[in-house]
Amino acid sequence: MAKTKTQFAELDPVWSRIRTEAEDAVAQEPLLGGLIHSSILHHESIERALAYRTSLKLASGEMSEQLIREICDAAYADDPSLALAARADIMAVHERDPACNRFVQPLMFFKGFQALQAYRVAHWLWANDRKDMAYFFQMRVSEQFGVDIHPAARIGKGIMMDHAHSIVIGETAVVGDNVSMLHSVTLGGTGKEEEDRHPKIGDGVLIGAGAKVLGNIHVGHCSRIAAGSVVLHEVPPKTTVAGVPAKVVGEAGCSTPSITMDQLLGTK
Repeated sequence: MAKTKTQFAELDPVWSRIRTEAEDAVAQEPLLGGLIHSSILHHESIERALAYRTSLKLASGEMSEQLIREICDAAYADDPSLALAARADIMAVHERDPACNRFVQPLMFFKGFQALQAYRVAHWLWANDRKDMAYFFQMRVSEQFGVDIHPAARIGKGIMMDHAHSIVIGETAVVGDNVSMLHSVTLGGTGKEEEDRHPKIGDGVLIGAGAKVLGNIHVGHCSRIAAGSVVLHEVPPKTTVAGVPAKVVGEAGCSTPSITMDQLLGTK
């Protein structure tokens, strides 16, 4: 048994750590035992746990938990990149959010992470031409988490949505890898045009709380958008923009602003 657990940890260290932390959480807070067992310890893989948590959150009188869970299970079985992205998202939250000190927290308690994983299944549905079901997922994510991500949007891995409330990401938006964004961020359009109309966010970008990035513009790799800014024009790589409308106010301050999470203007 010990050998099996060791092999399991080597194959999936993220899931192994989540299970260990879940066991510790049950010991520390027995009243959460039933929830943690059903959400984590009952499952043999992170894929099954993600499907269960998503179905539990999105189920309603309109669609049962069982049906949503079957859809999620099918998505994870068909596309292994979904669970790989979830692992990267968990590690991103743990690394960047000072309020997160365990891998188990995003999966159990953080709505930004949970909304993002539900979006990933919705995107799989969209890519498989199941658009009405994808819209249903989008609707339920918006209702449950206050996060509205169009299922056609393309979002990379290693994403942190801190607090997440009122985040809006439009249909033709693209978000690169290792991006961090805070609550009330909008990646939106500027009118009623139907073609490519939403922002393209590069890798390693930090988007501050309340920032609005509007139109089919590019935000360069490893740049910073200050809180409350309205970005209407291209953002060069490795720069900081701030203001309404946003203007370049300096360099990004470091090579990886989305990881350091330094939001103070003028810092190096």
